[in-house]
Parts: sequence; C-alpha cells; structure tokens
Amino acid sequence: MGTNEYQNPLIERYASKEMLYIFSDDYKFSTWRKLWIALAEGEMELGLNISTEQIDEMKCHIFDINYDEAKKREKETRHDVMSHVHAFGLQCPNAKPIIHLGATSAFVGDNTDVIQMTEGIKIIRNKIINVINNLSKFALRYKGMPTLGFTHFQPAQLTTVGKRSCLWIQDLLMDLEDVEFQLKRMRLRGVKGTTGTQASFFELFEGDHDKIKKLEKLVAEKMGFEQVFPVSGQTYSRKLDSQVMNVLQQIAESAHKFSNDIRLLQSLKEIEEPFEKNQIGSSAMAYKRNPMRCERIAALARYVIINSLNPAMTAASQWLERTLDDSANKRISIPQAFLAIDSILDIMTNVTSGLVVYDKMINKHIEQELPFMATENIIMQAVKNGGDRQELHEKIRKYSLEAAKRVKEEGLDNNLLELICNDEEFKLDINQIQGVINAKNFIGRAEQQVDEFLENHIYSILRENMEILNIKVELKV
Repeated sequence: MGTNEYQNPLIERYASKEMLYIFSDDYKFSTWRKLWIALAEGEMELGLNISTEQIDEMKCHIFDINYDEAKKREKETRHDVMSHVHAFGLQCPNAKPIIHLGATSAFVGDNTDVIQMTEGIKIIRNKIINVINNLSKFALRYKGMPTLGFTHFQPAQLTTVGKRSCLWIQDLLMDLEDVEFQLKRMRLRGVKGTTGTQASFFELFEGDHDKIKKLEKLVAEKMGFEQVFPVSGQTYSRKLDSQVMNVLQQIAESAHKFSNDIRLLQSLKEIEEPFEKNQIGSSAMAYKRNPMRCERIAALARYVIINSLNPAMTAASQWLERTLDDSANKRISIPQAFLAIDSILDIMTNVTSGLVVYDKMINKHIEQELPFMATENIIMQAVKNGGDRQELHEKIRKYSLEAAKRVKEEGLDNNLLELICNDEEFKLDINQIQGVINAKNFIGRAEQQVDEFLENHIYSILRENMEILNIKVELKV
C-alpha cells in the first residue's frame, strides 16, 4: 500500500530490526528513564531523601511510555526533556518530586546518545566478524586457484582467488581493530550539571566533593560503563561523535572497495554475487545478471563517507560550553550512518555467503595472458636445451608482438606458444612448454600467504567469537 509521506529507505528497505531498535523512540526514552532511575538510586545511596518506594515506582514504568502526554506537553513548552519528565511524573506521582533531581537535559540526552552509539558499534562489530568469517572460508577454499592479477585493471602477474580475498579480509580486520579500540574508549558524559561544573550537585550534597564524585561513578556503573568524560561543558565533546563516525567511514571504505572488485570480476564473468532464482537483472534485457547488491553497497558506502563530514563540522563549530546547532544535525547524521553501515554489512554477509566462482573463465583469461608473462621462463628453458639467449629473446619479442596483434586486432586466440613450438631454434616441444607455463608456477607464495594470514591473524578472532558466527541475514529487497 502506498503512502503520501516520504519514507526513509534506510528504514523501509535496508537496515535490520536490531539496529532500527537501537535508534528507536522506545529505546531512547526507556534509556532516559533508566538514567533517571540510576541517578535517583545513586542519590538515595549517598544519603538524599529518596525512598526505595519511589525508585520501585519508577522501575514499573520504564517501558510503558506515555507518548501522548509527552507530545502534548512539548507543544506547550518546546522542550523535549522536560516534557518527558512531566509524562514520567504523571505515571509516578510519588517519585515525581525527585525525577531528574539536580540534572540538566544533557544528562539524559547526551548519555543516551553515547549508549546508543555503543550498542550500535557492538552490532556492527559482530557483523564485521561474520563477513570476515565468510570471506575466510572463501579464501581457504580458493587459496590455490590461480587467477590473473590486475594493476590499473590491466593484466599483471598471477595471484590466487583466495589470496585476493585476503585483501578484503585485511581491510575489514583493520576496521575491526578500530571498532574494538573505539568501544574501549566509549564513555558517558556523566553527572555534570548545566555547564559541566556539577554546581547543582554541589548544592544537593552540601559541598561534599567525594559524594559528587561517587555519584558519577555509581551512575556510570549502573548504566554499564567504566568511564565518564573527566570534564565537559553542557555536553560531552562532540569529537566523540566524529571519532565514531570516522570508524563507520573506514568500514564504508572497505565495503566500497570490496563491492568495486566484485563488480569488476562479475563483468569479467569470473566471480558473481549470488543471483536469486526469480531475480530480474534488467526490465529490458532478460539475459542480464547485474551486481545489484554490490552496487547497493557502493551507493550506501558513498553516503556514509560523505556524511562523515557532519560530525566533524559539528565538533569544530561548537561554542564555549555548548551551542544547540549540533542537535538537529546529530538527530539525522549519527543514526543514519549507523543504519547505513548496518545495511552494508548485512548485504556483504549475504554476498560473501554465496559468491559464485567460474573457474573456466578464470583459466581462459590466464591462458590469454600467461604466455606473455612466461616468455622469460620459456627462454631459460630453451637456453638449457642449447639455444642462444640473445637470438631467442629477439625472436620471442617479435612473436609476442605478432600474437598480441592477432588477439587485439583480429579477435583471435593467443598463439604465442604455437609460434614458439614451431620454431626449431627453441628446441621445445609442446609438453615442455606446457610444463613451463603451468599457472601454479607463477603464483609465488600466494597459497602459503593465505594459510599464514588466516592462521596468524584471523582464526583466533573467529574462535573467540564462535557464538556470534553464521548469523542469518534476510534482505528486504
């Protein structure tokens, strides 16, 4: 059924339910209530006149949020936090006097932002590991399959299909390291008061510095955090948002590179993303199999990369203890970056779980190019058989030009090996030449590099995260 209002594609088409929940109203406002409870509990434990009955009353209404009351109040006051304080107070009449005691709006707003980002990063971490797991299986399976390497998208020395996929894994490994580092340094704004001086709490606790410091520690622990910002203005430093966005941007870069490679390989008919039984590649060209999922990865990745400028500009342009020009931007740029990265990783999980490899096409492309790459090896074998290197070098140069002309201008097969075999001065038969140009002889340590990389850098991560591996992803479109 259609709608007459704009629908956000990240919500309607791409992001997962678990990430959508993290940035939902229910999660946000229930977290506000949990923060108010943590604050009240801490204040009670430190001697303020707050009862367990008041705390229990608040705990009964964490999730049954009376949105209508909050919205009605916000229309009058133009203040979202005080509107929800009012709505919570209506449900908790006994606790009403002590809800939000000593706090400023940023107590719930900023601390919730940090909690949402932290939980979002945890989801992203798990999904990166699942993509790495899929690609590791792929790398192991195809570690020894020779394939043309490309530099400048021109044929270069051989590599293997599995070794190339290790390049994708390594990028994601770097992202995972950044994600885990960022998780370790996530910290709450804490209990800081209006301009970060804790003046209101200084009043509440009659100048007892130790109790104020203890309160902040208690609230952080109750919300599952070990650290708080040591100092703040009214808000935590917006550099945190920028740091988080930089991590998301790095993931987008890796995803975009991966998607580009698959799109190029699909054009070469060497590797394809999965193609559903009833999927339509083109409305006009029935034969087409477009890499639409990888194209979607690229599209969303570009969005995240460009969006990363928003928190950077916000962090740079804050005034003194705070200005409110961050709020409207944060409400859009931060959640949507998380939703986009979540979508990207779900698509990558889907794609990497079913990559299709066409070994015959890969071998065909090798056969077209390897004779040119193998000329020095052929000369060396011919010299061993009694040939003159200088004369053979000149001949093989001319034959190479002749064969290249035949391929490029006439569209025929590469006949360089045939020309060499028919020249008696090379003293080589076809079997000897075929032995020289066995593709396995041109992949260097690619196969061993795959084993070493997986063993030394990947398998320990997968072993430590067995419980989150092999998640099922169902794409909406």
